[in-house]
Amino acid sequence: MLEKLAQLEEKYDQLGTLIGDPEVIADLPSWQQYVKAHAELAEVVSAYRDYKKIIKEFQDTKTLLDEDTDAEMKQMAQAELDELAEKKEALEKQLRLLLLPKDPNDEKNVIIEIRAGTGGEEAALFAADLFRMYARYAERQGWKTEMLGANYTDIGGFKEVIFLVAGKGAYSRMKFESGVHRVQRIPTTESGGRIHTSAATVAVLPEAEDVDVEIDANDLRIDVFCASGHGGQSVNTTQSAVRITHLPTGIVVSMQDEKSQHKNKDKAMKVLRARLLDRAQKEHQEKVASTRRSMVGTGDRSERIRTYNFPQSRVTDHRVGLTLHRLNEVLEGDLDEIVDTLVTIDQAEQMKQVG
Repeated sequence: MLEKLAQLEEKYDQLGTLIGDPEVIADLPSWQQYVKAHAELAEVVSAYRDYKKIIKEFQDTKTLLDEDTDAEMKQMAQAELDELAEKKEALEKQLRLLLLPKDPNDEKNVIIEIRAGTGGEEAALFAADLFRMYARYAERQGWKTEMLGANYTDIGGFKEVIFLVAGKGAYSRMKFESGVHRVQRIPTTESGGRIHTSAATVAVLPEAEDVDVEIDANDLRIDVFCASGHGGQSVNTTQSAVRITHLPTGIVVSMQDEKSQHKNKDKAMKVLRARLLDRAQKEHQEKVASTRRSMVGTGDRSERIRTYNFPQSRVTDHRVGLTLHRLNEVLEGDLDEIVDTLVTIDQAEQMKQVG
């Protein structure tokens, strides 16, 4: 580990020299690349330098303890040694985490797709609850949300809703939300007071840039049509709605929320790129026999991951056995305890595999 850290520190210093070089500054794309690489190494190098200071202080204090014959000084030195040992252990743990292979998507924005599953209108209402939960969580994190498309029901639910969450580290915090979410409650449409179980599926996709996914225009079929509102009512008479079909994969994306055909096309392409990137990454993972299958799941949308039980005000994440009895707070976007647990266990699993 120390050899690897020393190499990273050397690389960090080299990059620092490069970004201050006038010739490199003149080449803006290269300079930006070096600045980004330098910033990515800053945290681990800072922690490593702190670690080296602690090691030196530890050795100096140990020498003092071994040489000093004064009982009071020995006691003080031992207390300091114990404190330094704790700091050393904490920094070693931090450095091991920082050296774990990073998910290249962690810093990306995310596109979240929520679809009502079994349960009819109640499932659609639950999909709307999940949308509000994530929107409020994003607000707590200082992220921005943008609605990309939605298929509403007459009583305020969503058959499907697609939205963008933009902010630093959004994917790193949201990626564990993919899967089947279940709700157990008495539906507003239930007159007999019986508890029903409904479900919605959540897909969290890293937003793809043009450089991440190459799309050949010849592979696309683009259809335009008039948008329609609730109950099929015509909401405009111009062909502003857009449906894009990616012919090689059969992926279809439709957008009609905007009055502008151009804006709907842009949003549809954004979602298409994300779906194609997600598909390519999943295919790659399946080809690699050693793909990590951690306790927090694979991100498979068919995997049941969480249950929201209203009668008991209980939320249970089935992957890690975490149960919280504060359903209302969770639905208001207080997801940090759940997310932190998932991130911690995922890191622990990675550390086991790294050895």
